Amino acid sequence: QVQLVESGGGLVQAGGSLRVSCAASGRPITGYTMGWFRQAPGKEREFVVSITWAGGTTYYSDSAKGRFTISRDNAKNTVYLQMNKLKPEDTAVYYCAAAPFGSTAVTSYKYWGQGTQVTVSS
Repeated sequence: QVQLVESGGGLVQAGGSLRVSCAASGRPITGYTMGWFRQAPGKEREFVVSITWAGGTTYYSDSAKGRFTISRDNAKNTVYLQMNKLKPEDTAVYYCAAAPFGSTAVTSYKYWGQGTQVTVSS
């Protein structure tokens, strides 16, 4: 089993920045892909960005390109999502997840965190 715990969400004004973190524990995740997803009220959960734990290969959604950056700290078993130039439409619960292979599909991710709320005010 892998446990994922997100932190760092909050309220920020449009144009501001926020960094959310995901700490992993349990079984080794060196072969996993770590992804960030988000879900706004009344909408489906959507892929934001992912990174392979071993090689650090990243994949960004169109909405994240140029504004969000994913990174990992192997020593801390933690993945970060740095979000800049935030917009009100970025408001959502952000989830960290782990998949045994690279994917943008929700159903590919086996382990999920509890989520952290990000609210961007206009």
